[in-house]
Amino acid sequence: MSWDYEDAQECKERLQREIAKRVQRGEVFEALPAPAGSKKLCTTFWGQAWCRNLDSYQVYESRLPRGRSYLRQGKVYNLEIEPGKLNAVVAGSELYDTSIHIRPLPQEQWSKIVEAGAGQVGSMLDLLAGKLGEGLMKVLTDPDNGLFPKPEEIRFNCSCPDYADMCKHVAAVLYGVGVLLDTRPELLFTLRGVDQAELLSNASSEAITELASGEGDLAGADLSALFGIDLGSSPQDDKP
Repeated sequence: MSWDYEDAQECKERLQREIAKRVQRGEVFEALPAPAGSKKLCTTFWGQAWCRNLDSYQVYESRLPRGRSYLRQGKVYNLEIEPGKLNAVVAGSELYDTSIHIRPLPQEQWSKIVEAGAGQVGSMLDLLAGKLGEGLMKVLTDPDNGLFPKPEEIRFNCSCPDYADMCKHVAAVLYGVGVLLDTRPELLFTLRGVDQAELLSNASSEAITELASGEGDLAGADLSALFGIDLGSSPQDDKP
């Protein structure tokens, strides 16, 4: 009696043919680029912090390494981040659809984050420039009260036949978020359903008040350039 056997390369080629067929039908398949081998999976603060948070999920420690391996092999496609939700396709023995739901950040918790950031003007200015200062980073990444989700805040579904709590396909998608955060850290705010503009508004108010009093590090700063507004003119000045 003979058994059909498909090795890893044959499986990869079969899935590539399947992807090509779907693309011909108009579907989009965009692989998530990730470093292979022993290179760091993420290189920025936000990406690494996200992955460290995942690594702390001891309840899933047997599944997480397989997920990282799948991601490094380029098996994660079409990763989308929406408020409270992740969607992706992962290439296993077949193409599997995965969806992950992450509970929105409670408004009370977000309000405390915004409040804790008040007065940290240096960090807020870094945020306005597209960088997060160390002080604000510590607040946002607090393991208990920051932006990163806890295991109990995550629900997931995968079309694969693995009925474990977290399959390797879901783990691959979760680590894929870290790769995206390397280049688009604002997606963390999107995922948790909060508006980072609230932090920016808070920083703007703190900065303008400080400048008006002539105190602090912002005294003499060019706020017109910093905030992208003309603070030297009034609405009447603009009239013909």
